[in-house]
This record gives sequence, C-alpha cells and structure tokens, in this order.
Amino acid sequence: MRLLTALLLLLALLPGLAAAETLRVGTWKTAQTIQPFFYQEFLPAPLSAEVFAFTNPVDQKTALLAGSLDLAGTTLAHAIHSAVLGQPVVLVAALCHKCSALVVGRDSPIRAIADLRGRRVGYAPGTMHEILLRETLHRAGLDAERDLALVRVDFFDMGTALARGSIDGFLSGEPLPSLAVARGYGRILAYPYFDESVGTINGGLLVTRATIANHPDRVQALVTAHARATESLIRDRDRWLDRAVDFGTPRPVLEQAATNMELGWRMDDTFVRQLKQLGERMQRLGLIDRQPDYDQLVDRRFVDHASRELR
Repeated sequence: MRLLTALLLLLALLPGLAAAETLRVGTWKTAQTIQPFFYQEFLPAPLSAEVFAFTNPVDQKTALLAGSLDLAGTTLAHAIHSAVLGQPVVLVAALCHKCSALVVGRDSPIRAIADLRGRRVGYAPGTMHEILLRETLHRAGLDAERDLALVRVDFFDMGTALARGSIDGFLSGEPLPSLAVARGYGRILAYPYFDESVGTINGGLLVTRATIANHPDRVQALVTAHARATESLIRDRDRWLDRAVDFGTPRPVLEQAATNMELGWRMDDTFVRQLKQLGERMQRLGLIDRQPDYDQLVDRRFVDHASRELR
C-alpha cells in the first residue's frame, strides 16, 4: 500500500517536473536570419521556442534587455555599439555572413567604384552597410565626405530611389540588391568584402549576462539548436529557400540572393579578429568613441560546446 501511494505521488509530480518551458527568440523575416524558425525541431523536451519577427536590431535588443526575449538577433555593428554603451549584452553565436552588395542603375555608366565620384549614393547611417560602404570607397581612393554625396535612405526605399534616379547607387542587404537586378533597374557593382579586415561577418545572436548567469542551460540549448538548424539548412538548400519564400520574396530572387548569403553559427579566432577590426572602423568613423571589452562581449563557450555535440 505504501509503495502504491508513493508511485501515485510520483506520477502526480511528473507533469510539473516535465512542464513545457517556452523560450522567446527575436529575429528578422529574411532568408539570412531564418534559423530561429527551425529551433523547435532541435530543442530538447520540455523546451519549446516562440519566434517574434522584428524589422530592426534596436527593437530586438530593447526587448531582450526588458526581459521579453531570451535570445535576439543583431547586427555585429549594433552589438559593438550596445557594449560601448555599457549594456549587458553578450554575443553567443554568429547568425549570418555576407548578404551585402553595392548596386547602381542598370544602364548607368558607373563601371568601377572610382566612377562614384560626384554621384549620390544611398545608405542607412549607423549600420554594417555604412561601414562597408565607407570601407569600399576608402579603398578606391574616394573621400566619402568630399568626393560624393551620401544620402540617407531607408532600406526599403532604396530600390525606388534608384529606379527614379534620386540616387545613383546604394549599399544594402539582401534581398534588396537581387530585387533591383530582377526588376530590371539595378546592377551589382561590387560585393564589399575584404578578408584582411572586416571580412564577411554580419549578424549574431545576443543574450544578457543575467541569462548566462542564471540560466546557462537555456543558452546552451538555444545555441545548440541554432547550430543544428544552421547546418540542416546548409545541407538542404531547397528547404531553406522554400521556407524563405513565405517571407514575401519570390523564389527566383532568393536563388540569386542566396549566392550572396551565408548562414552561420561558429565564432572562431578569425571571427573575433574581424569583429575587433569592425569596432576599430566604427571608432574611426565616429560611430563609437571607444572600444568595448571584447572578452565581455563575446562568449564562445556555447558554440564550442555545440561544436563538440555536432561532431
């Protein structure tokens, strides 16, 4: 009788012990930031993921700091800026690489970066794309302030501005460059990647220091799910792009854009070195006034553990 009572008590407790726990994740609805939409497949029970779509990294970070998210996507430039401000954010995984292009009008006489002298180029201030644009201009011997006009344009207005002739070019993220080509008003002038400096790094995943301190198991589960989702989509390109079509970009455009996208999760020595070089360029541009503590900003323990699990 005592044994039966004990078993009944244990059975009563089990639902509570295995209660589902929902982890809240922020990302964008783009092909290059798609992995969180697949986390549910790779999270161990009783964990589950609820994904919230945002349009910019600032809102994601704000929700993260407010405790409304457990994990948030970010651009690496924004992660650096947040750390300089003293905000308690930590990069725990890469999210994507590449994804940027410099576009000019399809019939434009501009054939080289140097031909942008005297032209109007659209850009979004304070973004990875501004940094890449200025780096590209600098390497071509152009002074961004004296030799051409940089015009503030919202990302989603860049294509319209180029088609109307309000600007002569723009640098932005996919799929906007590929859309400009597909719709017949744009041509890719250059891909702004320089291996010896910033390279192709672009986006990452943030958590707060408090989450790492209080719930490292949650962070590890999310990072491992992110790694598994990324590797799965890299292996199955059709599944990746078929899901991305749901975000509103036609499949032929995604096929073109995918040649300029890389899904990511690892943060190796090269990643950290390029992140620091990104910070140096941001300071040189006046976007930040000092460098962050990169040892506080980057925590590679979780991707290292995920790497061992995926072997």
